[in-house]
Amino acid sequence: MIALSLAQVAEILGGELHLAGADSPQTVVSGSVDTDSREMTDGSIFVAKPGETTDGHLFVDAAVANGATLAIVEHVVDAAVSQIVVADAVQALADLARAVVARVRDAGELRIVGITGSNGKTTTKNMLARILQDEGETVAPVRSYNNEVGAPLTMLRVTDSTRYLVSEFGAAGPGSIARLAGLVEPDVAVVLMVGMAHAGGFGGIEATAKAKSELVQVARAGGAAVLNTDDPRVWAMRELAAERGLRVVGFGQSPIADVRAEDLVVSASGTTSTIVHGTERLPLHLQVLGAHHVSNALAAISAASVLGVPVASSIARLETVQVAERWRMQPMGNEHVRIINDAYNASPDSMAAALRTLAQITGPGERTVAVLGAMSELGEASGEEHDKIGLLAVRLNIQRIVVVGAEARRLYLAVVGEGSWDSEAVHILDQDAAFEYLRGELRDGDRVLVKSSNSVGLRHLGDRLGELFS
Repeated sequence: MIALSLAQVAEILGGELHLAGADSPQTVVSGSVDTDSREMTDGSIFVAKPGETTDGHLFVDAAVANGATLAIVEHVVDAAVSQIVVADAVQALADLARAVVARVRDAGELRIVGITGSNGKTTTKNMLARILQDEGETVAPVRSYNNEVGAPLTMLRVTDSTRYLVSEFGAAGPGSIARLAGLVEPDVAVVLMVGMAHAGGFGGIEATAKAKSELVQVARAGGAAVLNTDDPRVWAMRELAAERGLRVVGFGQSPIADVRAEDLVVSASGTTSTIVHGTERLPLHLQVLGAHHVSNALAAISAASVLGVPVASSIARLETVQVAERWRMQPMGNEHVRIINDAYNASPDSMAAALRTLAQITGPGERTVAVLGAMSELGEASGEEHDKIGLLAVRLNIQRIVVVGAEARRLYLAVVGEGSWDSEAVHILDQDAAFEYLRGELRDGDRVLVKSSNSVGLRHLGDRLGELFS
């Protein structure tokens, strides 16, 4: 974080400053900010956030032991550290992030990119950060820090020399993206796609589209909206962008896209395509598995171009990216048994894309194996969407389908109903049993996809299989 005095922090938060030791209102703090006492280092600021299962106030002493020099609390704690008492620690985190980013932006050349979408946020964020880091100091979220805590924590990592802030915004409900993105008003708003992910919590896909459009509505005047021309709901947001006076940049495979991909070829070594931008036609070879990641690359290239990065430079940097993120189309195993661990999250769109990738990268004499768990947060559409995935798996001729968990039984029944039975499809209730089954079932030449929602936890099964065949 930038350097601020204790008095300045208290003023920003509207909190009551309680000094400890030799501290005075003019004592300066400039360390990292976090809600996890284990992440403290010398000079850190600890935000004591009440949680569902525990309370951050119980860990103030631990934070101090790890180096914290200031605690933001909702009530005074008996600990040897200066404290600022606020009414709401999570709101204080947001207020501090807004103020810090505004000061850096006003004083320098900070440009801010906001990214949202039902799928692909983290991959696109990582790709864009890779492009921008060669241009100047870049701050981007670790993992999927995109909620009311993670997004502000990322924002608070900016320094006086930060040139680019890449923020990822997830939607917890209507208005949540507007609140989070409104803290910084991005110069560039990137909307990737509108899908069924979390649709159960929003009341349907149209409500999801409205929630994603909030990013465009809070973008900074004079900025740009980078929109997916291949998704009608996203492309329709260009009207909102025009109302905001934003420049619209389209990406996709559509002929109307400003940055588009042609001639896609998917293989086990990645995806090749031709990137078209104006009169430029440039080859791109992504090492990241899956044709769907080309769309994420197009979004990153488009956002970078708005910031002045030549498309050729963006492509060269993207070609160095080997893995989008842990547990996202992550290659594991060995040349004989290849594991693709894509079980960090799952929606109908990402599940379908992963299954198609599995089919595309499996060559003659090799066998496709899909290890599938449930997709969460689909609401009333859950049954139908699991049916569709089961049908797709069979129609793609996935040769072994291993469905794990009671929540995914509907998917298994759809597979059987489509004509895949006997040893072609099995339903196993727990991960340990699934691991033992796969240990005996997998053989040389198998290409194995592990895919489920994060809450199901199949990513750990994927890790075990990767270690088994490493």
